[in-house]
Amino acid sequence: MKQFIAHITVVVSNYDEAIQFYTEKLNFDLIEDTLINENKRWVLVRPKGSSECSLLLAKAVGEEQQQRIGRQTGGRVFLFLRTDDFWRDYHAMRNRNIEFVREPKAESYGTVAVFKDPFGNLWDLLG
Repeated sequence: MKQFIAHITVVVSNYDEAIQFYTEKLNFDLIEDTLINENKRWVLVRPKGSSECSLLLAKAVGEEQQQRIGRQTGGRVFLFLRTDDFWRDYHAMRNRNIEFVREPKAESYGTVAVFKDPFGNLWDLLG
């Protein structure tokens, strides 16, 4: 038996803003952007070279979901982006004005820095 996580939902306030950040700032691929109805789209992005898990960018509906934008994990790091070249990607992300809230640090598991997406979600960049 083989199983894998296909998608992880990231609640966002605006589809187009989210697509722009993930494709232009993080250099992810836009896998799908399908209109479901006038208020809902099926939007999938994932890092280049990745083939299984993708992010489902879901626009918040209603007050409760809007309050969860950027706080899906209560202020903890939410997502982890592993790279084959930490310093290349760290410098490229800084040049694209991605906000780092913790500078690079050597840990037993590799080099790590924490950045924030425009919705407030915290990410680890891992090398």
